Amino acid sequence: MNWVWLAIAIVAEVIATSALKAADGFSKLTPSIIVVLGYGIAFYCLALTLRSIPVGIVYAIWSGIGIVLISLVGYFVYRQQLDMPAIIGLGLIVAGVVVINVFSHSSVH
Repeated sequence: MNWVWLAIAIVAEVIATSALKAADGFSKLTPSIIVVLGYGIAFYCLALTLRSIPVGIVYAIWSGIGIVLISLVGYFVYRQQLDMPAIIGLGLIVAGVVVINVFSHSSVH
């Protein structure tokens, strides 16, 4: 169940961060509410995950996957371009998350 909580935390954080752009400095009510609720859900689920998975592992996975997903949202929703160094960097982040999940004994499966 811990990995489900982590997945929910990641999705909620991506939704909240995407809405943060749309909130325009918290000047728009609906996106601002989505930001607050999304981050609340994200941190609650992240806290549940930390009951059994080490904080460094959880944070690496949460932030790594979040960075990649937010970059994709930026590209597809907000039409923000990614240059080759950005794409390579995102690939390295994905590789790091895979290495942690496949090879690390610190990660509880």
